[in-house]
Amino acid sequence: MRFGRSRRTSRPRAVDRAASAPAHPTSPAPVLVSDSAFVSDGVRIAGAWAWRILVLVAALAVLALLVIELRLIVIPLLVAIVIAALLVPFASFLQRHRWPKWLAVVVSELGIVLVIGGLLFLVVTQVYAGFDDLSRQTVQSYDALKSWLLQSPLHLSESDLNQYGQQALMALQQDSGMLVNGALSVGSTVGHVLAGVLLTLFSTLFILIDGPAIWAWVVRLFPHRARGAVDGAGRAGWVTLTNFVKVQILVAFVDAVGIGLGSFFLGVPLAIPIGVLVFLGSFVPVIGAVATGALAVFVALIYNGPWIALILLIVVLGVQQLEGHILQPLIMGSAVKVHPLAVVLAVAGGSIVAGIAGAFFAVPFVATLNVMVNYVASGAWRPPAPTPEKVAAEHAD
Repeated sequence: MRFGRSRRTSRPRAVDRAASAPAHPTSPAPVLVSDSAFVSDGVRIAGAWAWRILVLVAALAVLALLVIELRLIVIPLLVAIVIAALLVPFASFLQRHRWPKWLAVVVSELGIVLVIGGLLFLVVTQVYAGFDDLSRQTVQSYDALKSWLLQSPLHLSESDLNQYGQQALMALQQDSGMLVNGALSVGSTVGHVLAGVLLTLFSTLFILIDGPAIWAWVVRLFPHRARGAVDGAGRAGWVTLTNFVKVQILVAFVDAVGIGLGSFFLGVPLAIPIGVLVFLGSFVPVIGAVATGALAVFVALIYNGPWIALILLIVVLGVQQLEGHILQPLIMGSAVKVHPLAVVLAVAGGSIVAGIAGAFFAVPFVATLNVMVNYVASGAWRPPAPTPEKVAAEHAD
């Protein structure tokens, strides 16, 4: 009995020992570490920016290809926008003085057509009247220069001069072809020119008549949350474009009057066409006035000799200094708000990509885009934050 009782009492001890025995040791669960843990924050941020920039560049490339394919429409439309930026203030002025809207629009568009057509007609008639004399003087000046080079210490032969002349002519033809054509060439046939002129006139007319409604339709193409930013940026860009066109006309007028009067008082022929060409060329900032001024000096060199050409060169440089150091900082700087280096680079890049059209539209495009981007980045288009009084009143209600 005692033995059996001891066996019965020993079993719970065995069970207790088994229960109190430690469990078999288990290995810790593996910790999963993401690959991004080994990448620094700077690299992650750069990668996030990189793919967004690539998407933006791809979108811009597609847009550029689309513009190039539709250049017969895009170029006249851009010209119409620039002309409308000049005419809208004038048409609004007439309407404020109780002119009917249709009459103000018609007078504005007919006025710009008559002004541009009159200037071109004046240039063509003056050049045509003096073309024979200009050709004769050019041949005489070329012969005189050729004789001087043959007798100069440079020891050049006539074959050398002919070879150099052919090389210079080929280079000039290639460069002028690239400048005139470019990616946005609208063609040189009469049909292309006529179609472009008509499309420009019709586009300008409808912008003057219904510009705000057209812009409202464009804004509605964007998502609802982005419409405030798009509308505000577009209006800010339009103000900048309008200021640019008005200021550029003033700068071009000063250049044309200065160089044209200098040519007239020095007895240089074709002074009126020179002034008109300087006026039109000055719409391409920096480069246009320099190129037309060089043309004026070339005409003076052919007709009047090196001394008159040197004096006219001084006049051209003086006008350029007046524009660069007085007009540009005081007037153009406040209207465009683009650094002169950016202006030069924009004109150079625009001329390489799109020829004369690119050089003409480069600066207004850069200036307008700069203002639009700054407006969006400033956040001025966002609705104002509610005041504490307004928040308290809403909670009280």
